[in-house]
Amino acid sequence: MPVDAISLEVFKNLFAAVAEEMGVTLQRASFSPNIRERLDFSCAVFDAEARMIAQAAHIPVHLGSMPASVAAAVAEFEEFFPGDVIVLNDPYHGGTHLPDITMISPVFAGGDLCYFVASRAHHADVGGMSPGSIPLSTELYQEGLIIPPLKLKLSGWSNEGAMALLIANSRDPQERLGDIEAQLAAHRVGESRLLDMMIDHGVDVTIEHAHALLDYSRKMTEAVVARIPDGVYAFEDAMDGDGQDESEIPIRVTVSVAGERMTVDFSGSAPQVTGNVNAVPAIVASATWYCVRLLAEEDVPVNHGCFLPVEVITPPGSVLNPRFPAAVVNGNTETSQRVVDTVLGALAQAMPDVIPAASQGTMNNFAVGGFHDGGQFVYYETLGGGHGGASAGGGISGRHCHMSNTLNTPVEALEYSLPMRVRRYELREGSGGDGVHPGGDGIVREYELLAPAQVTISSERRLRAPYGVSGGAPGKRGVNTVLRNGVAERVSGKYSAQLQPGDRVLIETPGGGGWGPPPQSPSPIMREGL
Repeated sequence: MPVDAISLEVFKNLFAAVAEEMGVTLQRASFSPNIRERLDFSCAVFDAEARMIAQAAHIPVHLGSMPASVAAAVAEFEEFFPGDVIVLNDPYHGGTHLPDITMISPVFAGGDLCYFVASRAHHADVGGMSPGSIPLSTELYQEGLIIPPLKLKLSGWSNEGAMALLIANSRDPQERLGDIEAQLAAHRVGESRLLDMMIDHGVDVTIEHAHALLDYSRKMTEAVVARIPDGVYAFEDAMDGDGQDESEIPIRVTVSVAGERMTVDFSGSAPQVTGNVNAVPAIVASATWYCVRLLAEEDVPVNHGCFLPVEVITPPGSVLNPRFPAAVVNGNTETSQRVVDTVLGALAQAMPDVIPAASQGTMNNFAVGGFHDGGQFVYYETLGGGHGGASAGGGISGRHCHMSNTLNTPVEALEYSLPMRVRRYELREGSGGDGVHPGGDGIVREYELLAPAQVTISSERRLRAPYGVSGGAPGKRGVNTVLRNGVAERVSGKYSAQLQPGDRVLIETPGGGGWGPPPQSPSPIMREGL
């Protein structure tokens, strides 16, 4: 079968369908609300050279960084056999943060290695110093069990010792076992569908189209970059703090565009910090590639070809390329969002009518765990907020944005599974920044504990507001409040404490920045941002 426009479109959808069906299987087989309800997982297909061929429409921060995990697995093992499954979560070997457990399986045809299927799921607890495995840590060892690339299955035989080790290091071992088995089930489906493709169309034809898809995506991405005016654009934003100190941590970027090539240089960003907002290079690259993909006017298949026209530079020893064993758990969730804000801030100088104002810029991580009815419970979720306004219209309210693409956990599912009650869940009206096109509003979510529990909040945009662009006003900053014995205490963006039954946690998420000067504004000067 020759490669032409029609056959390429057919195979693009065939490969993507494999990843999508893996995702459906993972969701339906999972145990935890985080995976089953919020869909905090991702699936993808890779070729024999560990190049991503296709992905499902899952979590951006997972999918752009997953190639580093597959590459680490391939580098670790000289040989693969049918039935192998590699598992890892080490951020310094291709992972993002320890709760994200990645699995990789080879797919063979006629004795030859042809593809890999991979999944990454955020597990609600993998150990560490606080329930939910997002502690206010100062080193990686405090964040949970570190899993280097190892074989969880060898030629189809289960590595029972490795499985027991993974499960024993979670506060909810049965939930971990269920979610791990769900990932394994997703891999069986992915392998089966790829084998069906190769039987139906021939091994050589599928591989030829896989390679053609890489070239197609590269050319489409080059066309996207070529539409950006040549030049050098710089921007600076900052993190609120690292969980140990609330002083701002600068993130600086210089974007250089020349024809079909772009260099994104984060030199000048802060040195690595004591707390847990350090981000490994795979996360930074993922966030950067995501920004470029946003500029595409057509649907560019996300694969290895998309990454080639964009070079990302992260200085070693910086907050965006830390040295082991620096703490990194919130680099994945929070710093990735700030990288997006910073890159888009630079691109807004080149394309002011295209780039929106800053969205909420945080995932508002909430983790809780304790003992109830003779057993342990643990839970993790992220919260949406306001999207930035843009030239095309106002920002969306109450939605996850940028590097997070999850759903919310329904109140009914949360209250059914956990000793907690949701007292309020509503839009935070008026939190979006003013402008010709205002930013979207954040949300308000208030939890009441029904059992003693350790609570951890990891959030951003509590000190520095989401910026507006083209004269738009910034969105409102987020606010975290804890109510104990009827007394309300405003707490920092990164907070952890032991709470008692009846205590409440109120999280008000940021609104998005506005686009364009507000109608009543006498000046287009913006208080914060560009």
